[in-house]
Amino acid sequence: MPMPSKQDSGNSLDLVNIKEIKETAVIMKDGSMHQIIMVGGVNFALKSEDEQNIITQGYQNFLNGIAYPLQIIVHSRKVNIGKYLDTLRARKEAEQSPILQNQIDEYIDFIDGFVQKNAIMEKTFLVVVPFYPLNALPNKSAVSGMLPFFGNKKKNAKETAKNQEEQEGAFRDNLVQLTQRTNQVINGLLTIGLDAETLGNEQLIELFYNFYNPQTIERKEMAIPGALSL
Repeated sequence: MPMPSKQDSGNSLDLVNIKEIKETAVIMKDGSMHQIIMVGGVNFALKSEDEQNIITQGYQNFLNGIAYPLQIIVHSRKVNIGKYLDTLRARKEAEQSPILQNQIDEYIDFIDGFVQKNAIMEKTFLVVVPFYPLNALPNKSAVSGMLPFFGNKKKNAKETAKNQEEQEGAFRDNLVQLTQRTNQVINGLLTIGLDAETLGNEQLIELFYNFYNPQTIERKEMAIPGALSL
C-alpha cells in the first residue's frame, strides 16, 4: 500500500474550522463570529401541568422572537468518577472509626460496580449565537499590499498598520452586534426560568479542547449554571 505524499497528507488543524477565540467570540475561518451560551437544565417531568404549559408557551414566544438562526446542542459524555472515588479513599484513610471505614469501603465498591455496569452520562446544554459580518471588497491599499513591487516599504508599513486598525474597528463593531444578539437570547431563556451565561475565553478553550480530545483528558468542572456535581 503506497504511503501518502506530503501533498496528500493534510494537517489535522485543517479539520478545525475555528480561527481564533477572542473576547468571548469564536471566530471561524469563514469570518463568521459566534458566542456560546451554557444553559442550566430543568426537570420538566417534575413540574405541574400548569408550570409545564407556562414553560412551553414561554419557549414558543422565545423562538418566535428570534429573527436569526440558533444552534442548540445537547452534549452527552460519560462521567468519570475516578476523582470522586479517590476522594472517598482519602476520607477513609482520615477516618479513625473502623465501622465508618467499612461503610466507606462498601460504598466505594457499590459505586464502582454500578458505574461499570451502567454508564452514567452528564449532559451539557449549549446555545450557539452566530453573526455573519458583511464581506467588504478589498480597498486600494489592500490590493497594493499584495503586490510587493508597488509602493515603498515605509508606505506599506503605514498601510499595514492602517489595515490592522480598520480590522480591529470592524471586529469591535461586529462584537457589539453579536453581544446584543446573545443578550437577547439570554434574556429570553431567563424568562423561561433557565439559568444561562456566556462562556468566557478560558471556558471556550476548555470546551473545544474536550470536544476534540474526549479520550485523552478528563473533563474539568466548568461553571455550568444550575448543574450538580458529584
